[in-house]
Amino acid sequence: MGNLGLSRVDDAVAAKHTGLEEYAACQSNAFMKGVFTFVTGTGATFGLQMFIQRKFPYPVQWSLLVAAVAGSVASYGVTRVETQKCSNLWLFLETGQLPKDMNTDRHS
Repeated sequence: MGNLGLSRVDDAVAAKHTGLEEYAACQSNAFMKGVFTFVTGTGATFGLQMFIQRKFPYPVQWSLLVAAVAGSVASYGVTRVETQKCSNLWLFLETGQLPKDMNTDRHS
């Protein structure tokens, strides 16, 4: 059995899917980008709100809530785009074609 990150993968599965390690590395990278985006997006939004709050005072709990929501939305967007790239990589590694190549009409 081979290792794939912290998980163990059966050798037969690893031999059948030669691009499994690349795909797993891509997914790990996508999730780390999402976490980084959440942290920086939340911090940046909160900092911007603290700057705005000097002119328009409002309760801090709303700043925290809005910052967390903004960070979550940004994180979701980044993770979704990066995960789609990993899916396209997986399809390419398995079939040798990009997804747009599979959908093209070859009868023209």
